[in-house]
Amino acid sequence: MFKRIMKGGQKKPSKTEPSDPLPYGQPAATLAPAVTVPPPSGTIEPLPLFRDVAVSERQNLFLRKLHICCHVLDFSDTLKSVREKEIKRQTLMELVDFIQSGSGKITETCQEEMIKMVSANIFRCLPPASHENTGQEATDPEEEEPCLEPAWPHLQLVYELLLRYVVSSDTDTKVAKRYIDHSFVLKLLDLFDSEDPREREYLKTILHRVYGKFMVHRPFIRKAINNIFFRFIYETERHSGIGELLEILGSIINGFALPMKEEHKLFLARALLPLHKPKPVAVYHQQLSYCIAQFVEKDYKLSDTVIRGLLKYWPVTNCQKEVLFLGELEEVLEATQAAEFQRCMVPLFRQVARCLNSSHFQVAERALFLWNNEHIVSLIAQNRTVVLPVIFEALEKNIKSHWNQAVHGLTVNVRKMFVEMDAELFEECQRQYAEREAKAKELEEQRELNWKRLADAAAQNGVDMVMA
Repeated sequence: MFKRIMKGGQKKPSKTEPSDPLPYGQPAATLAPAVTVPPPSGTIEPLPLFRDVAVSERQNLFLRKLHICCHVLDFSDTLKSVREKEIKRQTLMELVDFIQSGSGKITETCQEEMIKMVSANIFRCLPPASHENTGQEATDPEEEEPCLEPAWPHLQLVYELLLRYVVSSDTDTKVAKRYIDHSFVLKLLDLFDSEDPREREYLKTILHRVYGKFMVHRPFIRKAINNIFFRFIYETERHSGIGELLEILGSIINGFALPMKEEHKLFLARALLPLHKPKPVAVYHQQLSYCIAQFVEKDYKLSDTVIRGLLKYWPVTNCQKEVLFLGELEEVLEATQAAEFQRCMVPLFRQVARCLNSSHFQVAERALFLWNNEHIVSLIAQNRTVVLPVIFEALEKNIKSHWNQAVHGLTVNVRKMFVEMDAELFEECQRQYAEREAKAKELEEQRELNWKRLADAAAQNGVDMVMA
């Protein structure tokens, strides 16, 4: 019986241990935050400088210095381990200088140990956002003060060392890819959620360099970023590094070969366009807009897809988002050709008409500014027989009743532009509008008359219509 209990207590190893290779494209959130190298025990003592030892001993000294830097020190107390912190900082600076100077090609063992040291320092559990601890409603990310990493004096040097290693001409990608593997890349991507903008800036530069140097990782990096976007859009709507990831993608999209692969078009439709949906879109909208514009400039036939995507996620009650969308729409229309414009112009100008009548003057003003763009005006002029009837009523309403004087003036200018384009068409639209107004007035009068008849009939029968 005892043997049976002991046998049952031995746990079978899990199939998803952190050391096991991850399947391609698995989201970074499933990674265990285990550090590759456990912090070594013992005290930190300074080692001699590289220039003070023989060339043949430098690789060995490099390993010893890496071992010192594997000590992860506590920065929550500024008075704790002051001497050890300074020794480690000086050692990290020496390692950075050694890699940067190209004093000698470091051995494969040194490269492996260096990546272990980097992993021990940078891969860690990030502190939760303030609202996650208290259960309070998440505040606007633009208004939040970023939480700065107290260990940054050491982390910065570790990131600098990793960056110098990746960009060094002495780094052989065939060797380096054994250590900078898929697991390492996923853990790097996890760190993009850091609240410290300094850390995200380093991560952005390093991941961009990794993408450029390690061609074998390119599809994997794109897919992993895709997964982060999906989780952000459909689950959390909280992530600190969406802007930085979009900056990397902007550069990647710029390098896409033509004709564009179907995979890239799907990425646009399924990941980039839905990024307009989350509430904090204003935080990363500039980078997102750049990525979208890059796609349209690369392949103008995608403009119809993009415009319909913008219309799908168009904000209903958030006026500031509407202003951003109108600015992005202008950029897309600037790269749009006539054939693509004709496919989407009816739903597009129905939305523009709604914006023209917005009681928020900035929305109405931004919509009217579309007519300041020569390319957009030329597209409208070519298709005026379709566009003018769609927006004519909105222009007339603005002139009659919009409260803002600037909007009123801009509307008059746009109306005058249409008169100059095609006076006959304008008169026809005006006639149809007058007919619709007269018919609507007639229906309203008939409705009022019917109610009056009902009230009179009820009064004759002694019935109170309010109480009945």
